[in-house]
Amino acid sequence: MKILITGGAGFIGSHVVRLFVNSYPTYQIINLDKLTYAGNLDNLKDVEQASNYTFIKGDIVDAEFINALFEEHQFDGVIHLAAESHVDRSITDPMAFVYTNVVGTCNLLNAAKSIWQANGYAGKRFYHVSTDEVYGELHNPEDFFTETTPYDPRSPYSASKASSDHFVRAYGNTYKMPVVITNCSNNYGPNHFPEKLLPLMINNILHNKPLPVYGKGENVRDWLFVEDHARAIDTVFHKGTLGETYNIGGFNEWKNIDIVKLLCKTMDTKLGRTAGTSEQLITYVNDRAGHDLRYAIDAHKIMNELGWEPSLQFEEGLEKTVDWFLNNQDWLENITSGNYKAYYEKMYS
Repeated sequence: MKILITGGAGFIGSHVVRLFVNSYPTYQIINLDKLTYAGNLDNLKDVEQASNYTFIKGDIVDAEFINALFEEHQFDGVIHLAAESHVDRSITDPMAFVYTNVVGTCNLLNAAKSIWQANGYAGKRFYHVSTDEVYGELHNPEDFFTETTPYDPRSPYSASKASSDHFVRAYGNTYKMPVVITNCSNNYGPNHFPEKLLPLMINNILHNKPLPVYGKGENVRDWLFVEDHARAIDTVFHKGTLGETYNIGGFNEWKNIDIVKLLCKTMDTKLGRTAGTSEQLITYVNDRAGHDLRYAIDAHKIMNELGWEPSLQFEEGLEKTVDWFLNNQDWLENITSGNYKAYYEKMYS
């Protein structure tokens, strides 16, 4: 089996690539990544020499390139993770999200349809990885997002992902393509790009920099350890019912401010600092435009139908995450300095 994983040099994608390369030695895993600022092949140093792994640099927005790639490799499956994903960036540059998340997804769908349709899609699968942000925000503390929750995107990022979800479903309905979609809650863990909340705070604590918290820090998110998400993707790719959607969550709801305070406490202990030292770095800043108050995933469908469940509670996962970043400060410095980007730009220019 030959599987295309898009965005495989990114945070979640690298964990999925690693899992598939190590778990399925008879599969050929092709990692397609544009190597934008968030793509880093250092995330995959441990598997880059594997005989069943190939990296290809390319842009899913380039339809001609994507069509040629599918013609050459005749993929049996696609796991599509490539996306612009940072909400703040979508507010300042929404069109980048339209091109990558919407046009790029359609290019992949068209290429897959062109190659697969002739044989009636036998043995093929197009798996689109999405986000819980497409559902908007929850107002009732007892409510959860389910697979039937109406879409209500509030940011350019979530609107672009909602649009890509709709296109995947439309291709499934119109062209009978074998598609499946998952919508996942906030991920965290090793290799997390340091513009996101947890790695940003870890890096700032290390360097005694302010810890910026939007508004009063009362926004609530459901957190899922990235390796648990990778296992869920493995499960859905192999066992998920075609045409279905599965929500993936960690059943770990936390207010942002509570996460930051727990992280400060954990870091003070790990770094041998006086208790409360890092918490003094917390700085409240103006809230982000369109900042949804609460997301929470009901993941019972994937648990009941496919047998997946999260393995870690947040406190345990947070400690593992902190340990990884403390043990890989060279990786973190390479990212924050921009050296990783210059290196790979030169290599793949």
